[in-house]
Amino acid sequence: MARIPTAHRERGGEPRAGARAFRGAAEIKVTGAFKVVLVNPYELGRQPFALAQPAAWLKRDGFAVSCLDLSLQKLDAEVLQDAGLVAVYVGMHTATRIAVQALPRIRLLAPEAHLCVYGLYAPMNEALLRGLGVDTVLGGEVEPALASLCRRLRIDGDPRVQSEPVISLAKMAFEVPDRSGLPKLSRYAHLVLPDGSTRVAGFAEGSRGCKHLCRHCPVVPVYQGTFRIVPADTVMQDIRQQVKEGATHISFGDPDFFNGPTHGLRLARALHEAFPQVTFDATIKIQHLIDHGALLPELRASGCLFITSAVEAVDDEILRHLDKNHTSRDFDQAVALTGAAGIALAPTFVAFTPWTTLEGYLALLERLVELQLVESVPPVQLTIRLLVPEGSWLLKLPGFRERLLGFDAALLGYPWIHRDPRVDRLQQDVQAEVARCEQQSVPRREVFAAVWRMAHEAAARPAPELPGDLGAPIPRLSEPWYCCAEPTEQQLQSF
Repeated sequence: MARIPTAHRERGGEPRAGARAFRGAAEIKVTGAFKVVLVNPYELGRQPFALAQPAAWLKRDGFAVSCLDLSLQKLDAEVLQDAGLVAVYVGMHTATRIAVQALPRIRLLAPEAHLCVYGLYAPMNEALLRGLGVDTVLGGEVEPALASLCRRLRIDGDPRVQSEPVISLAKMAFEVPDRSGLPKLSRYAHLVLPDGSTRVAGFAEGSRGCKHLCRHCPVVPVYQGTFRIVPADTVMQDIRQQVKEGATHISFGDPDFFNGPTHGLRLARALHEAFPQVTFDATIKIQHLIDHGALLPELRASGCLFITSAVEAVDDEILRHLDKNHTSRDFDQAVALTGAAGIALAPTFVAFTPWTTLEGYLALLERLVELQLVESVPPVQLTIRLLVPEGSWLLKLPGFRERLLGFDAALLGYPWIHRDPRVDRLQQDVQAEVARCEQQSVPRREVFAAVWRMAHEAAARPAPELPGDLGAPIPRLSEPWYCCAEPTEQQLQSF
């Protein structure tokens, strides 16, 4: 298959020639059915906004759109048959690993289709994807580009030059997502309350991109400090259709709900006014929790049950390497602020990095015990190993490349070996133990106790007895995995 040259990147303002061609193609009106299949490999158990939004765009323009969610469905030969375009969404590492495994079968089932991969991990892996036969690679605000591509394919059959920008951050008009082609909402991850009861959970996005530049974050190489607001009316129409389908909880998927705190608060108020019985959760930076702590009581009054926050580490040196813009003690302050507001905090971590020591890992576990957060942390968080994908801003760190091995296409990143082999052995052992416990539904505190013993044994230290109060269970989503965790064999084989 002919290779396609990289298209221009567009960040707003006066478009380059490639972007002008992209916009020109978008003005052509096409009649007649053209079959598009949108594929989602993995989205943390959520009904994917990133399929529903482009589905709305493409259906509006008269294209026949089908959706396949590989977390719940198999690749269906009947659905893929006669597709003119198959577009695969890769918003995270796990999804990309699954997509790479699925692409050969997609090509087999849809031999004449134009293959597109879009999402945060598409531009970062452009060379690899093109080597796998992918024709078009898109990132950023992709819906106008997908519509343009469909029009060109309908007219030209299978053009071999990508005129759409690989990355576009130009502002666009969001449609109300079309979720009609996706599996029922009740089949996706649900909210689990501390008493064990469950609620159907919906998924909405109030913004895309992020104004922060955390080095390890996959949003940064694409959006580079830019974020785009989804109008509140559009978000609320999306929420209404999900509530109609049975949702009594909404999980906001914004990279940071307080990138625009006024917008976030507007959404919380609108949700509560329209559906006072519906609860929600959101992701907010530690820095934003402190800067906008005064807003937290109103979030709780509007139905916020828990906030996910990327703490990443309790070691200030590691936090500086990651450019997190918070300190270890800021974590303590955020715990106090959310607790005072009556909102549970669900911290996430990159537990293993090239700078992690055995003593540092023990310090992380000890801090979770001290803050009574053991029940608030999914055990997989204690296994996460720093990923360094192509294009990562970690590669800008002076001297960091020297700590890495060569790019590994199977892992979609640059492997690294810790200078202390005990750290790598501990990570592997903890990952295996947590995976086993997840399969057997072992309670979080029991998994933590096992990790506690393993970490102390690795450091050749006796493991102190854990206190009786490790914190109370908090509301959580039922999907136990995490976007930056290595995919399981079951996930890789699911399609």
